[in-house]
Amino acid sequence: MVLLRRVIGDALRGRRQRQHRTLREVSTAANVSLGYLSEIERGQKEASSELLSSICDALGAQLSEVLREVSDTLALAEQLEGLENGRPVEAATAPAAPAARKVIPGTRKVTTPDTKITDGQVSVTVRHDSPLRTTLMATRNRRPGRTLERTAG
Repeated sequence: MVLLRRVIGDALRGRRQRQHRTLREVSTAANVSLGYLSEIERGQKEASSELLSSICDALGAQLSEVLREVSDTLALAEQLEGLENGRPVEAATAPAAPAARKVIPGTRKVTTPDTKITDGQVSVTVRHDSPLRTTLMATRNRRPGRTLERTAG
């Protein structure tokens, strides 16, 4: 189970670290104690909406941006938990209908189709190799490259 307070803490810490700022700088700007901000970032304390707003202001971020990031992370985590527990995935990026299992001729081996989940940045493919073996493959999607246009002249 993924805890909301941990995902929020990770999102806040990630933003702070990308800005190369210390806990002390952000805690002073948000008017919250350094220790309490640290506990929030580690997912040990639940922050009120007012406190989250203050921390987001100190980071120069909109609360809605942080919550959207948290929501996307939770959705992906729930999809992965569903796969681990053998439940069907109910996501827009999941296959619409599961394909039938295939038996390899001349053997007793049964294959199941791969399931692929993506959040736009990371793709996870789950392959059930056998009843006792499942392979997870995660890949980070590349950003769309720039295309150079040549002009005549």
